Amino acid sequence: MKDLYRGSLVRLTNESPEVLAKAFAKWNQDTEQHRFADDDPARLWSEKKLKEYIEKGEEHTPQSFRFSIRALEDDKLIGGVGLWVASWTHSEAWMGISVGDRDYWGRGYGTDAVRLILQYGFLELNLRRISLGLHAYNERALKSYQKCGFVMEGRMRGEGWRDGVHYDSFWMGILREEWFAKTGART
Repeated sequence: MKDLYRGSLVRLTNESPEVLAKAFAKWNQDTEQHRFADDDPARLWSEKKLKEYIEKGEEHTPQSFRFSIRALEDDKLIGGVGLWVASWTHSEAWMGISVGDRDYWGRGYGTDAVRLILQYGFLELNLRRISLGLHAYNERALKSYQKCGFVMEGRMRGEGWRDGVHYDSFWMGILREEWFAKTGART
C-alpha cells in the first residue's frame, strides 16, 4: 500500500496551533492568496486570534479531516488541505486546499496534495464522491483539479463580487470509480 501521507512533492502533517497560527498570520497578509482561497472579505488576524480560532475550530469534529502540507524538499509548511464529510450515509465529502506560500505556487505542490487527499478519502474513508467549489478566476486551481480527475459539474453565474466585478463560481466532483480508473489503484 502507498503511504497515505507522502506524495512525490509533499507530505501531509498535523501541526500545533502555534505553528499554524504563525504560518496563517503570514499568509493572511497576502491578499491575492486570500482571494484564491476564500470568498469572505479579506481581514487581518493576529497570531493570538488565529491560534484561538484553530483551537476551537471544526477540525475537532468527526466529519473533518484536516492536514497541513509540507514540501518534501525542505520540510517547509506551505499550506493546508482537508475533507469535510457532508454525509457518511451517502459517502460524500467536500475538499478544500490552500497553498499559502506563494513561492510554491504553480510548481505542482498543490496538485500533489490534492492527489494525496483524494487517496486518503477514497482508500481510508471509503468515500464515494468528493466535491469542491472554486472561483472562476482561479485558473491555476482549475487546471490542477482537472489533472487530478475532477469533472466540472456546475457553474453559478455572477455568484461572487471582487474589485467591482461579479465573477462565476464552479462546482466540480470526482467519483470513486473515476479516481480508481485514473490512478490504476486497486480496490
